[in-house]
Amino acid sequence: MSKKLANQNAKNWPSVGATVAPLVARLINDAQSLRVGVSKGPKGCTIVDCGIDHPGGLEAGLLVTEICMGGLGHASLQPAWSYAHWPWAINIHSTNPVLSCLGSQYAGWSLAFGDFFSLGSGPGRALAGREDLFKELAYQDKGDSACLVLEVDQMPPAELVEKVTTDCAIKPKNLTLILTPTTSLAGSLQVVGRVLEVALHKVHELHFPLENVIDGMGSAPVAPPASNFLAGMGRTNDAIIYGGTVHLFVAGDDAAAEKLATDLPSSNSRDYGKPFEETFKAVKGDFYAIDGSLFSPARVIVTAMESGRSFHAGAVDEALLNTSFGYAGK
Repeated sequence: MSKKLANQNAKNWPSVGATVAPLVARLINDAQSLRVGVSKGPKGCTIVDCGIDHPGGLEAGLLVTEICMGGLGHASLQPAWSYAHWPWAINIHSTNPVLSCLGSQYAGWSLAFGDFFSLGSGPGRALAGREDLFKELAYQDKGDSACLVLEVDQMPPAELVEKVTTDCAIKPKNLTLILTPTTSLAGSLQVVGRVLEVALHKVHELHFPLENVIDGMGSAPVAPPASNFLAGMGRTNDAIIYGGTVHLFVAGDDAAAEKLATDLPSSNSRDYGKPFEETFKAVKGDFYAIDGSLFSPARVIVTAMESGRSFHAGAVDEALLNTSFGYAGK
């Protein structure tokens, strides 16, 4: 592997807490124009409501997506003319995809208290370092403030705030929790904005060396919000599984790049071929009963940087998107 192309060592990675701070401040300071609500939560933490009692919107969703990525990613809305009925897509790029997507955006922190459950994502994960993933990345953030994004439609309990602040070793007043229900515009958009992260998580599951991932970008169609959590979860997953495209740039030989491209797409899964909501119902809501390889983009391009060759695999399925997204036309 070329040392010039190898991903930078984790010891030189920036603080995701520090890089995200200006974006969190903007979300709070521009709350009125972004149509989100800011209030004090349990133990004096800050709660940002992006879709429960305040409508939020697409602009809030883009900003929350970039906050999830630890301030190291860029999200924008662009036309996607390849789809007849879903002509807008969220486009994602990161300056450091491994740190941004796996070290911040990935929803990997399980937070369960009584009837309340959420998977925490965002830069606060790296400050707590409670997941084995951070040992693999050899990365731990430092700082006196934290931000987490929770895909929920209710206020978090005091027990959650106590655990998060204890694990992050910060004061409650320095914790910001952003709430993004999947039925909201902001909530659904920030989930679809995980298209690159989903690919990086699959790269990790396939045991491809993360240090060989040099750069990447992704795109997925904007899913219309649904009237309930289950349908919303189905549509946002389907946007990636059947409509997402990711382009990765990697170090290493052509054979490894070609194999990665072949193994990455969602079509490799035994559960591929029907809307995610149906799949979820079929396993009675047990995520672990779903084939993990389903959680991948539909189409993948992997470019081997040293040779300049690109390998393509997978394909988008607009017919399944139409079914999932509730298209009623002909």
